[in-house]
This record gives sequence, structure tokens and C-alpha cells, in this order.
Amino acid sequence: MMRLLFRTLTIMASTLSLVYSSNAQTNVQSGVRYDRIVVRNATVIDGNGTPAIGPFDIVIQGNTIVDMVPLDPVAVKSGTAVRPEGDREIDATGKYVLPGLINAHGHVHEARGGIAQPLEYELSLWLACGITTVRDVGSDTKKTLALRSRSDAGDIAAPRFLVYARYSFKPIPRTTAAARKRVRDLKEMGVDGLKLFGLDRDIMEAVLDEAHKLNLGIAHHAGVEETNAWDDIRFGTTSIEHWYGIPDAAIADGVQSFPATYNYNDEVDRFRYAGHLWREANSERLMGVLDGMVAAGVAWIPTLDIYEASRDLQRAQGQPWFKDYLHPTLEQYFKPDPANHGSYFLGWTSTDETHWKENYRIWMATLREFERRGGTIGVGEDAGFIYQMYGFGLLRELELHQEAGFHPIKVIQHATVNNARILGREEMLGRIRVGFRADLIVVNGNPLEDLKVLYPTGVQRIIDGVAKRSGGIEWTLKDGIPYHAPSMLKRAGAIVAEARRAISGQ
Repeated sequence: MMRLLFRTLTIMASTLSLVYSSNAQTNVQSGVRYDRIVVRNATVIDGNGTPAIGPFDIVIQGNTIVDMVPLDPVAVKSGTAVRPEGDREIDATGKYVLPGLINAHGHVHEARGGIAQPLEYELSLWLACGITTVRDVGSDTKKTLALRSRSDAGDIAAPRFLVYARYSFKPIPRTTAAARKRVRDLKEMGVDGLKLFGLDRDIMEAVLDEAHKLNLGIAHHAGVEETNAWDDIRFGTTSIEHWYGIPDAAIADGVQSFPATYNYNDEVDRFRYAGHLWREANSERLMGVLDGMVAAGVAWIPTLDIYEASRDLQRAQGQPWFKDYLHPTLEQYFKPDPANHGSYFLGWTSTDETHWKENYRIWMATLREFERRGGTIGVGEDAGFIYQMYGFGLLRELELHQEAGFHPIKVIQHATVNNARILGREEMLGRIRVGFRADLIVVNGNPLEDLKVLYPTGVQRIIDGVAKRSGGIEWTLKDGIPYHAPSMLKRAGAIVAEARRAISGQ
């Protein structure tokens, strides 16, 4: 009954928007900053975990939401409604407006496998997919800091960036004193946080202690190593990336049942036996780990999308957007090759996929339990690896959170409010609220009904008895600057086509 009522209310909100649309128009240009924009007749899905509501006129002044005016049907029909004025308008009639999506695990790539790839390609795809903020967790730090400044100034069509520098660049600190100095040096460079992996326990403790003193966030990509989730709990990690470290901490014997020939640096070994890990975790111990994470405020960004090829390689290799939007540099990098991280599908078998399917079932159930116990779950894509494209990977991640059992309202919350909280930006990002940054997306369709409408390539629908493609994000606004999402996708496609022509010599 409640589900029927909710559906009825959202349909009514959309229908009311249609009534108010007589004078609405869109007269903004992509990439141009205006003093004052009004998004008219918007049905809003806020990031705070509540159902859709509306319609509203959303008023943007510069880079800030300054008003949200609810529309009174009686006043509008009688012509007595006072509508807020703006220099420009975006017509959101019949559309849904969400906070801009936050990608809490991204990588800025200008090359893959030593082959150049235009940065504009990646930035265009992120905007086309509604991503307004990216936490970069591994790139050329100096270049990405410069990119962050250009994005903040509005000089480049790009999401905003938070730069979490890779701590373990060479020369790798080998003492706690050197580790602390590395943290201070990175802080002086201007980074927002640190990305950790492969650390011994004493080094990790020193790094986190120093980072806390300097107010730096910590993203920990645990591996098969000395540290695990218990260390994240003790030392105060901001977020655990992926999932290594959590089931490891719950294995009764303290170590996974590896064969004697196992070598972690052999990625076929690494990822094959990663597919056995969740089954080896003791359920009672695992619940203790989750409770410890909740008590310590350690968030979890699972990146379900990035390992999906392990459970269904054929699906991963045949994603429909590859045809027009997969850059040849990325395509080459994806091919099985021991020299490329994540390109490990050499001799991959149906048995491997079966183990990974079980892995996902346990992993997803654990995620549900973590949130039920009060844990914070975020969303990241880790694209540029393992058959995942930028932007598309994040949207697939949303679908996988729904598959894990989360209501679409909660899925959107994971990608907005939760991510903003993890990034320490919950007072300015993640919601459509007065005083917050004007980061929002205007969607052709209702993502609470079908998350696939967020894909920039759209979805097939029967409209008036005819199969048509609909959906997709129409506008991505970052810091109040409107970017026409279909144009951003078209630009990415043009970059791909140009690169393919150069390879073919035509």
C-alpha cells in the first residue's frame, strides 16, 4: 500500500510539473557561467534519503542554490503566482532533478599502459554521466592539483576534484620518521588526503597519526598484507576501498587457504583466489568487524563495478557503449596482459566465475548488514581498469547497489550525501538545499523507477506504440555552470572516432 502511495505521489508531482510548464524554456549555453539561473518545474530527489517531491523552481546565484520555491497549483492556474526571475532558465518540466553524483574512487588518467589518452575524453564522460565531484585516489599529484585549480575556477569543463595522493611513491619511506615527513610534504603540496596500500603496521600507524594532525582524509586500499580492517578501526581510516581487509580480518585461522604456489604479485593468482575470500570469513567474527567499523566511523566504498568482469567476463567485454565511446588506448589496456594492472583474464574459467558469483552474494549481504548496523556506504567506480569506462562505471555501481538490496532512494543517498560526508564536504555538497553548491543533474526520466535512465546513451522504451530511445541526463550543473550532457557525450565520441581514424590511417 505504501509503495503504491509513493508511486502515486511521484506521478502527481510529475503531472503537476506539466501543468506549470506553459512559460518554461531553456536558454542556457553549455559551459557558460551565468549570474542567475532558475531551474523551472523541477521534481526533486534530494540526496538525504527521502522520496521525490515537487515541483519547485530552483534558483541558482553564481555557484550557490539560493532559493527553492514550491509551486502552488491554484496560484499558477490563476496567474497570480509570483515566480522567481533569472537571467537564464532550464526547463525541467516532466524531469527529475538530483544532486550531482560524487565519484569517491576515481583516477585521472592521461595514459594507459604507456599510451596517451586525452584527458578531455575522461572529463567529458564524467560530466555526461552526471558526475560533479571526483575524489582522485591515484594519479600524477602535481598535475591533478593544477587540474583541481582550473576546475575550481571554471576554466575547464570538468568535475571538481579532491586529490588523495598516493602515499607510496618512490622512494618509499621505510621508517616511521620518514613516513611522517612524507605526509607533511604532501600536505604542503596542497593535497586533500592520502591513498594508502601495502603498508606495514607501524608505518600505517605513523602515517594516520600524522594525517589526523594535519586534517587529511585517508582512503585505504587494503591488500593481502600485514594490515586489515582492525588496523583501520584502531588507527582511524576515513574509508576502506574495495573490500580486501574486511573478510581477511574475520578469518578464523588468520590467513586465507592459499595454495603453496600462490604469488600475490601474479595477478591471475591474486584475483583468482580473491574470489574465494568471502566464503572463508567467519560470520560471527565478520559481524564484530562491521561493528568495529561503525563505532570507529570507518566508511566503506565497495566499488562493486570494478570486479564484475570476474563473475561474468563475456558481459564485461560486450558492453553496448564500447562501440562508440571506448577509446582505443583503453581498449588495448583492457586486453589480458600481465604488464597492465587489472588485465588478468588469462585462462579465466567458468569455475572462477562461479566462485566470484558466490563472492558477490556474500559481499552484497555484508554491505546490507553494515548499513543496517549504522555503517556509511559510499560509491566509487575505479574506472580505467577491468573493462570499466569513466562515468559509465559509476552508473553501473549504482545498479549493483540496487542488486545488493538497497532501495533506489538509498542508492542515490550513497552517491550524494554519504559520499559528501566521507569527503568531509557534507555542509556544501550532496543535497539540493538552499546554501549548498549548485551541483545538480536534470534527468529525462525517473531514476527511482529505473536507474538506467541515468546512462547518457539512454534506454529503449515503447512510446506511442513505437520503440524509441529516451532517458539520459540532459544537464549537469557543477558550481552553477550548466553542461549539456548529450554534447559532452558527443565530444567524447568524437575523440574516440578521431583516435580510431588515426590508427587506421584514414
